[in-house]
Amino acid sequence: MRRLFMTLLLVVCTVPLRGQTATPPLQVPYTQFRLANGLTVVLHQDKSVPVVTVNVWYHVGSANEKPGRTGFAHLFEHLMFEGSKNVKEGVFDTLLESAGGNNNGSTNNDRTNYFEDVPSNALELALYLESDRMAYLLDTMTPQRVDGQRDVVKNERRQSYENQPYGMASIEIDKMLWPANHPYNWPTIGYMEDLTAASHSDVVEFFKKYYVPNNASLVIAGDIDLPRTKALVENWFNEIPRGAEVEPIAPPAAILTGVQKKTLTDRVSLPRLYLTWLSPRVYAPGDAALDIVSSVLTGGKNSRLYKRLVYETQMAQDVTAFQQSGAIGSEFQIIATARRGHTAAELQKVIDEELEKLRREPPDSREVQRAINQVEASFYRRMERVSNKADSLNGYYVAGGGPDYFAEDLARYTSLSPSDVQAAAIRWLPADRRVELVVEPEVKK
Repeated sequence: MRRLFMTLLLVVCTVPLRGQTATPPLQVPYTQFRLANGLTVVLHQDKSVPVVTVNVWYHVGSANEKPGRTGFAHLFEHLMFEGSKNVKEGVFDTLLESAGGNNNGSTNNDRTNYFEDVPSNALELALYLESDRMAYLLDTMTPQRVDGQRDVVKNERRQSYENQPYGMASIEIDKMLWPANHPYNWPTIGYMEDLTAASHSDVVEFFKKYYVPNNASLVIAGDIDLPRTKALVENWFNEIPRGAEVEPIAPPAAILTGVQKKTLTDRVSLPRLYLTWLSPRVYAPGDAALDIVSSVLTGGKNSRLYKRLVYETQMAQDVTAFQQSGAIGSEFQIIATARRGHTAAELQKVIDEELEKLRREPPDSREVQRAINQVEASFYRRMERVSNKADSLNGYYVAGGGPDYFAEDLARYTSLSPSDVQAAAIRWLPADRRVELVVEPEVKK
């Protein structure tokens, strides 16, 4: 469940009547501008603690790849830490750590992000480092360096998928769920054969196309002086040349017309069941309601599936449900691991009974309110870190709602009724259009 949260500015816009307490609106003030090379910049001042986050989103993920050439976005997540023209290999981390900062990055279907959390007096250092790898990464990206990180990514794939218990399930589910030419059909980490086949020129071409200022957004949040920060951004990023315009993704329609079933075997000791449905993209109608559906089903020890499968019948060792939201489509998934002596078929029978109950009648208001309370609590807890705020500002900007979309995002949940939750289960979780995958223990010979 995605939660994009941050410290808020409370502004009282109306005068409350005597004896009443007005609820002030949730606002996160920001300044937004764009450089001549197309880089979008969002600044947010928060002087509560003397720290700053520099957060860069490149609007490229595995969805921008092509069949036969997968894994490039994730490969660049590694290459971007390997040095650039003026920052030798290993110096990036050394400089940040010497200043008391830290950094990281991540890749998903829709974007790649990089961020630095630094004391406020080290802001210019973080901007220098980010601008140098945006402008000059190719100066040091030799075939040998690409090969080295290609091997690192292959090993990561082995650890996370091939050699991980139940690790191949998610890759198989996405192949069953999305059409072969859909950008969500392949894993973010890519396929081994594609990583092996990628040439140095393929990788260079990918960088030149997507890692350009006009395909990126930069958020700086924390203890900053706005005019000085704007001047620093202009100093370090203005001279980076603009790239060609990146065409938007035009995915084919994804439709399930029936039930797709598959069984895998793995070196595990317990069967595991995966039920997966296509669901609405992030922020689309039904997206928030399915988050609440997941909470009603598995959000705590009083949730419906946990009570029946784990506590009462003790058929399952664990059960979880979640709405995994993406920019061009999403998937809703229920995962349950059987206890020894029980089968995936037994788990599926109970899950289908509980889903049918939810389709027949709405959950009671107490169940829904508990789920909404969990969302709100998580929302406000995440607001305490300026790094979360920065990532949220970037995510909201990219999604098109404007960087300050916090109040609207929270309202997607607080406005839901029990009938909205029931309607989402009926609309998006039909029993006759889904993917059913079972992972069974290998039979020892």
